[in-house]
Amino acid sequence: MNQADEQAGLGPRRLAWMAVTETLKRRVPLDDVMEELSRAENLSGRDEALARAIAIVTFRRLGTLGRALSERLNKPPKDERLMHLLAIGAAQILFLDVPDHAAVDSAVELAQADPKLHHAGGFINAVLRRVAREREQILDENDPWLDTPTWLEERWIAQYGEPLATKIAEAHRSLASVDLTVKGEPEAWAERLGGVLLPTGSIRLMERTAIRELPGFEEGEWWVQDAAAALPARLLQAQPGERIADLCAAPGGKTAQLAAAGAEVLAVDRSAKRLQRLEENLARLHLKAETRALDAEKLDAEPFDAILLDAPCSATGTIRRHPDVAWTKSEEDIRKLSGLQARLLDKAANLLKPGGRLVYCTCSLEAEEGERQAEAFLARHPEFTRKPIAPDEIGGLAECITPQGDLRTLPSHLVLPEHDRSGLDGFFVARFVHKGSSTR
Repeated sequence: MNQADEQAGLGPRRLAWMAVTETLKRRVPLDDVMEELSRAENLSGRDEALARAIAIVTFRRLGTLGRALSERLNKPPKDERLMHLLAIGAAQILFLDVPDHAAVDSAVELAQADPKLHHAGGFINAVLRRVAREREQILDENDPWLDTPTWLEERWIAQYGEPLATKIAEAHRSLASVDLTVKGEPEAWAERLGGVLLPTGSIRLMERTAIRELPGFEEGEWWVQDAAAALPARLLQAQPGERIADLCAAPGGKTAQLAAAGAEVLAVDRSAKRLQRLEENLARLHLKAETRALDAEKLDAEPFDAILLDAPCSATGTIRRHPDVAWTKSEEDIRKLSGLQARLLDKAANLLKPGGRLVYCTCSLEAEEGERQAEAFLARHPEFTRKPIAPDEIGGLAECITPQGDLRTLPSHLVLPEHDRSGLDGFFVARFVHKGSSTR
């Protein structure tokens, strides 16, 4: 990035524009695209954070932005990249603490520097200035479903009923919280970090700050992990010396929990790159686990005392945190992934000792990846029984337990007085026990 671009703030906005375009075009995670593109841009940490904030809020409010722009255009531009440039400009005007002139002028300059859009500077200037003038009118049109694709709206209303589904959609329009899992002394660490100790045992930060600069990071006393994501490993009830497999383990928060409990952990993940990050995280935390870069379906090992299977899924439970998921996934993805989940469950069943425990979880809001998967597993495997989850195991959050005794957290759960710090990632967790006599 040259000095003129840096002064104009074009670098982070160019990165955000490219990231939104590539994410939608390739239907891949925004995080992966940002990592890939940021190498070429060579931005400072501050500028990269701005680019990420612009891209994330663009996806979080993509429906609102689309309607606002469409209503102010005679006809949509043929070039999707132009529409995406307008969207990131409007996102800054409507939802970020960015001066209007900076959002407008940078969008115009980016267009003028692009061979295919250099003619569109005046058009962009007119549209975005109108968005700025009519900001209040746009924000007053507060349809909670506007920022959810229709196919997800229909699914969630069918599964949860309209009132609860609407709360989920509303929750997705707010910023996700930052939660930490600590090795020990959660009350003391909550006070030291200026956070709140949640009933589930996680610490929720009240202020947004650089994670690496917080007390205890360098010493490896805690790690970032959504409060809902921390529950599956706790529900496995790992004991010191137990031999436990964490299947599909990266990025490693659950592996760290199991290792911190004193278990002998084998962490398996098909991505060597993601597994390397897991190993780096464990090193910072001074925790040990054996790692194996392998498709979990191909794992060959002696039977385990317990297994945690955090299966690949549509990730619709993480839309608060990763709003691009809503716009890059499809019902076909859910169908394919539910087949993989069933195969992984069958594999896990065959890797357990008699009397062993199996916790299955997904960060999905979809029944095919949760409740229906659990029932189908029990039907295929009569040698297993469900071990119901009790409210006191999850901090008394009884509303998160299904009639069958499984765990179903929703983005609308765990409402705190500080509303913008409320919510949980959407998770499904089922716990099974092999009926055979334990050899331990």
